[in-house]
Amino acid sequence: MIFFISAMQNLIKYVALLLLSTAAMAQNISSPKYEYRAVWLTTIENLDWPKKLIKTPSDTLAQQRELVNILDSLQALNVNTVLLQTRVRGDVIYPSAIEPFSHVLTGVSGKNPGYDPLAFAIKECHKRGMQLHAWIVTLPLGKKEHIKRMGARSLTRTHRNLCTFYKDSWYMEPGNPATSDYICRIVQEITANYNVDGIHLDYVRYPDRTAGYPDGKLHRTYGKGLSVADWRRANITNIAKRVYSTVKNIKPWVRVSCAPLGKYDDLTSYSSLGWNAHDAVFQEAQNWVRDGYMDILFPMLYFKGNNFYPFVLDWQENSHGRHIVPGIGIYRVLPEYGGWSPMEIKRQLFTSRSAGTAGTAMFRAEHVLKSSSASAVYLLAYDKPALVPPLSWADAPAPQSPASFTVSRVGDSFNIAWAHVPSLEGHPAMQYNVYAVVGDSMDCENIDNLVCTTDETSFVWECRTNSAVSLAVTAVDAYGRESEPAVWSCESSCPAPSPLELLLPEPRTWGMRLAVYDVFGRCLYSGRYSTRVIVAGLPAGYYWLKVYGNDDRVVESRCFRR
Repeated sequence: MIFFISAMQNLIKYVALLLLSTAAMAQNISSPKYEYRAVWLTTIENLDWPKKLIKTPSDTLAQQRELVNILDSLQALNVNTVLLQTRVRGDVIYPSAIEPFSHVLTGVSGKNPGYDPLAFAIKECHKRGMQLHAWIVTLPLGKKEHIKRMGARSLTRTHRNLCTFYKDSWYMEPGNPATSDYICRIVQEITANYNVDGIHLDYVRYPDRTAGYPDGKLHRTYGKGLSVADWRRANITNIAKRVYSTVKNIKPWVRVSCAPLGKYDDLTSYSSLGWNAHDAVFQEAQNWVRDGYMDILFPMLYFKGNNFYPFVLDWQENSHGRHIVPGIGIYRVLPEYGGWSPMEIKRQLFTSRSAGTAGTAMFRAEHVLKSSSASAVYLLAYDKPALVPPLSWADAPAPQSPASFTVSRVGDSFNIAWAHVPSLEGHPAMQYNVYAVVGDSMDCENIDNLVCTTDETSFVWECRTNSAVSLAVTAVDAYGRESEPAVWSCESSCPAPSPLELLLPEPRTWGMRLAVYDVFGRCLYSGRYSTRVIVAGLPAGYYWLKVYGNDDRVVESRCFRR
C-alpha cells in the first residue's frame, strides 16, 4: 500500500511537470536572467573541430577560422558556455608537460600545431561573452589503433601500471590509487596555466557492462572489506573529490562539473532498464553534489518520453542546491540518429526550465548548427541572451556596488562611468553589468534591460528619447555573483541633448525669419533670422529648416540631419 501511494505521488508530479512545460511552451514564457546555454564541442575524430589539419604554416589560420565561425554561430544562438574537449584519449590539444599533442590537430600524434589551441579558444570565447570549460575525458585511453599511433608516448607505455585493457580498449585503472594522482596532475596543469571557467569531467566512470572486468587482484589489495560494487563507487568518488579539491585550491572560482549517465538509478515508478549511473558504471553523482564535490552535473539524458521526463525531475530534486544542467540529445533530430520531431527537443528544453534546472547542454555543436530545424528550436527556446548562473554557495564575500556613478548626456549618447570595484586577491578582475531602460523604474532582474557586460569602467548608451531614463551598474565577481545595483534616473530634468548651432549666410533682406520643423511638421524653433542660431533640445534625426521673407513667403527650404 505504501509503495502504491508513493508511486502515485511520483506519477502525479511527472504529469504536473509535463502540463506545466506544455503551458510554458504555449505562453512562450520569457527567458530567465540566469541559465546555462551549453554545448559540447568535440575534437575526437575531428567531429566538430578541427576539420582542417595543419600540414603547412598557412593551415593554422584556416583551422583557427573554423573555430571562430563555429563560435560566431553559437553566439548567434545565445549559447553562453562551451565545453571544449581538451583531453581526448590520453592526449591533449594544448602544449603539455605531461601528455602529447593529439593527432586531431595535425594528423600526427605528438606534433606541435604551431600555436596553443586551448589558449586561442579561451580568448575567442571570452571575446564573445562565453565561458569555456575544459572537457577532460578522464579514464578511456582509446582502442589499439590509437595506442599504436601514439607509440612510445602512449600512457600504456609510460605508465603501464595505471592502465587496464578491457574488451577492445585501454582505460586508466580507477582501482589503482595512483590513477587519481595522475588525473589531478592534468587538472592542475590546465587550471594553473589557463584562464578556463570550468573543468568538465567526462567518462569518470567504469567501462560499460563490466562483467569480467579484470580488477579482482586490485580489489583484494585495496578493497578494505568493501564489496566490489561499493569499492568501485568509492574509487570513482575519490577521483571526483580529489579533482574538485585540486581545482579549488588553485582557483576556487573555476567550476567543476561532470557528465554522468542520464539516469541515476531506478525510480519508484520508472525503471532505468538496467542502465544507470549508480549501478552500471558506479557513479555516485547525486552524492557528489550533496557532499560538495561538484558544482554542476550535466546528466546525459539523450532519451525521450518516460526515459527523460521522470529522470530530469529526479536529478533536480536531488540537486542539493548545486546546478543541474540536463544534456539534450539534439542530434536525435537528424534522420541518421532517429529523426525525432523538433517538438520533442522543444518540449525537453521547456520541461527542464519548468523543473527548475540551471539550464541545458546540447550534444553536440555540429548537430546544433547542422540542422536548420535544430537551430530553429534552440533559438525559439533561447530567443534572448542569459547570464551564466552564479556559484551562490562560494565561500567569499559578495562584491560591493560600484561607487562614483556618473552620467552625462551628449546628444543621444548617455556617457556612463563608475569607480573600479577591487576583486579579491588572486581573483580575475571584476566585470560589470550595465542596465538601461526608458522609463522611471529599473528592474535589474529583467534580462531585457541588460545592455552591456564589460570589464571597463565606462560605457556609452545610445538612446534617442526625451522621456525619463533609468540606468544601473552592478559589479560581477569571478563566481558570477552580482552586487546590488548603483542606480541613476532622471525624469523631467533629464539632461537634454546638446544645443544645435546653425551657421547661416548673411540675410538677403531685412525682416527675414526662420523656423525649424520636425518630420511631422511640428515647429520646434522660430525666431528672427541670424547668421548664428542656437536651437536647443533636438535629438538625432531629420529636420526641416525654412527661411521666410518679410512677406512671410518661404524663400528657402532644406532638410538637414542632426
